[in-house]
Amino acid sequence: MRFAAVGLDHPHVFGQTRGLLEAGAELVASATLDGDSPVARTFRAQAQGVPVRAVDEVIADPDIDLVVIAAAPDQRASISLAALRAGKHVVSDKPGCISFDELDELRRAVGENRRFWSVTFSERFEVPAVARAGELVREGRIGRVVQTLGLGPHREASHLAGGGGRPDWFYDERRYGGILVDIASHQIDQFLWFTGSESGEVVSSAVGNYAHPEHPDFQDFGEMVLSGVDGARGYIRVDWFTPDGLPTWGDGRLLVLGTEGYLEIRKYVDVSGAEGGNHLIWVDAEGVHREDCSGRPLSYYADIVRDVAEGTRTAASQEHTFEVCRLALEAQRVAVRHRG
Repeated sequence: MRFAAVGLDHPHVFGQTRGLLEAGAELVASATLDGDSPVARTFRAQAQGVPVRAVDEVIADPDIDLVVIAAAPDQRASISLAALRAGKHVVSDKPGCISFDELDELRRAVGENRRFWSVTFSERFEVPAVARAGELVREGRIGRVVQTLGLGPHREASHLAGGGGRPDWFYDERRYGGILVDIASHQIDQFLWFTGSESGEVVSSAVGNYAHPEHPDFQDFGEMVLSGVDGARGYIRVDWFTPDGLPTWGDGRLLVLGTEGYLEIRKYVDVSGAEGGNHLIWVDAEGVHREDCSGRPLSYYADIVRDVAEGTRTAASQEHTFEVCRLALEAQRVAVRHRG
C-alpha cells in the first residue's frame, strides 16, 4: 500500500506515518500548503529521500492509494474531499471537519467513491490501555457499561514541533473548530465505543475562555454530557490547563462504570507514582486489578492497510466516524459560552 502525507501542520502526522510504516505501507511522497511550518520542516528532516510534491500532484497520482492528512483543521475536509473524489482512501487527523456542511459533503463523497474516510482518534487507536480496557468490557468483566467519564487535559504552551509556539490558527475558532470539535472528539469516540452506542444525543455542553483574554477566539475549557443506547451516559471535560509541573502534556484519563464493576485508564502518566503510561486499573467481583498495558499490540494501522488491500472496513466503522464528528459539531453549536 502506497501512501502520502499531505498537510503537515500538526505533529499527529508523525504517529500516523509511523503506524502505517510499521504496518508495512510505503511512504512515497509528502505535500503541504505551508512548507515553512515547524511540523513540515521536522517531517522533511526525518523523511529524507521521500519526494516533496505539490498537494494537487499527490491527489492526482493514480499510484497513491491513501493520503494521511494533518493540515490545519480548516483545510482537512477540503483535502479529504479532493482525495476521495480522486479515488483515494483517507486517514485524517482529528477534527476531520469543522462544519456540518463539510460533514455532509464528506458523507456524499464516501458514498459516491466507495473509499473510506477514517479519522485518527489517537486516544483510542494509539493507546494500548484503552484497547485492553475494551477487551475487558467485551468479555463482560464489569457488566453492562452505563457511563463513561473522559478527561482530556492538554498543555497550551507546548510546541507543535521544533518551533517557537503555537501557530495563529490554534487560537482562532473559525480555523480549529472550537475545543469540543477539536479535543473532545476523542472522548466522544470512546463513549460510543465503550457503551456500544451507534448514535448519541448531546444533553448539554459548555465552553469557556478563562485564562486567555489576549486570544478572544480561543477556548481553554469545554464540557458536555451525552446520552446513548439504553440510556448510557457520558461526561466529557477537556481543557488547556495542564501545569508545567506535570512531566507530560496531559493527564488523560478515562473511567468506565459498569453494572458489575468499573475501570480507570491513566493513559499518559500516573500521578500516584507508577512509571510510564498505559496504566489500567479495574475492580470487579474478584477484587482490584492493575495492569501495565504499555507493551500490548495495537491493530488500527494494520487494519487500515488491510482495508485498502481487501476493500474491508475493519479499522473503524464509517458510520461511527461520521457520528463522532456529528456529535462534536452539535455539542459545539449548542454550547453555553463562558468567559473568565
